[in-house]
Order: sequence, then C-alpha cells, then structure tokens
Amino acid sequence: MIDRPKVKVQNLALVDYKQAWDYQEKLLKTAVDIKIENRKSNQSVLPAQYILFCEHPHVYTLGKSGAAEHLLMTEENLSQIDAQYYKINRGGDITYHGPGQLVMYPILDLEQFFTDIHKYMRFLEEAVIQTLAYFGISATRYDGLTGVWLDAKKPNARKICAMGVKCSRWVTMHGIALNVNPDLTYFNHIVPCGIEDKAVTSMAKEMSSSPDMNEVQNILTHKMSEVFQFEIIA
Repeated sequence: MIDRPKVKVQNLALVDYKQAWDYQEKLLKTAVDIKIENRKSNQSVLPAQYILFCEHPHVYTLGKSGAAEHLLMTEENLSQIDAQYYKINRGGDITYHGPGQLVMYPILDLEQFFTDIHKYMRFLEEAVIQTLAYFGISATRYDGLTGVWLDAKKPNARKICAMGVKCSRWVTMHGIALNVNPDLTYFNHIVPCGIEDKAVTSMAKEMSSSPDMNEVQNILTHKMSEVFQFEIIA
C-alpha cells in the first residue's frame, strides 16, 4: 500500500491578513529550501505540508493580474469602512476577505501529488463543491471563470467561493475564500474578481440560515483529504 501524503491542519482563527500572509511565506520558504537542498545533496526529505484555516478582519487584496481600478473607492477612504488593502503575489484580480468568510490556505508540495497547477485548481473547486453539497447547496464550475458558482451560465449566476494561488517550485500558497456568512455589502466596493456582471452570494443567504463555521471547516477538511487523497496528521 502506497503511503498517502501527510498534511497538518491548523486553525488560525481571526487573524490579520498580513500576519497570515507572512506565515504562509515562512512555511513556503521552508518547504522550498528543503527541496533545493534535496536536489543539491541527492536526498529525498519530504517538506511539511499544511492547510491553514482562518478568518480575516475586513480587507481587500489585489492579485498580480488584477486592475487597481477594480477597487471602487480610494485607499484613503478605506478607513471609513474599517478595511485594509494589499497588493499581493497571488494570481487573480481583487477580492474581499472578512469575518464570516472561511479562508483556506493550502501549503502543499504538489510534487507529492501531481505537477499540474490547473488540476490543482480544479481539485480545490471540487472539494468546495462537495462541501456545499453536504449542506444542500448545488454548486458547479463556470467554464472560463475560476471559483465555485451557483446557477452558472444562467442570468442569476452568482459566485460563492473565490480562488487565487501562488506556486513556487511546486509548493502552493494562498487559496480559497468561501462565503459562509460574511457581510456581503463589502463586495459593493469592488468589482469582485474583476467580473463586472456577476453577483456574489453566501451559504447563509442561500440556506436562509447560517451554518456553523467549525462544521463547514471540518467538512471542507474531510473533502480536501478525499479529493487529494492525503492523510491528516496532528
């Protein structure tokens, strides 16, 4: 029987965005350094892998390929809505993070799984789709658009989960933002993911009640382990 990759799950709770970003960078650098040393010394030490869960205080983040004008207010006025703003090193455009949104940051060494970033993105989407199905929400992909959607290709199509990642030497960081029960009015200050004609929704809005955040996290963890076929370790 082949050993499955091992992944440690950490819950960072409500954490400042920059603090979580720095922590991801630290874990990624450690993993990359191990892989570089492996190649130099012909060793095969497996870097540690993590899935980080958290919520953030109100913050907007702009990916490398994003357009600054998709923030629909000046940076100086962000303090009026108690929000921060960061230009960051993931792919994708602008998105919002805030309380009530479950953020998942996988720090995975894809060489322990498969070296295909597009497949990785589809696997992330699949784990979210299966999680939403557990709560009775029918979600799908939207051809040509990253993330997880409800009623894709219909006039009332709406996004429930945004995604954006970075990969260095096949080690990933950043990840997904699943709207459990955030204040959706914060999306009014941006063009979410640079898509002008699509709405944003949440699990609470679709269910008419808010699911328990810890339960959503637990189900998503389980679905991730099934889709990626990894073993959760303490």
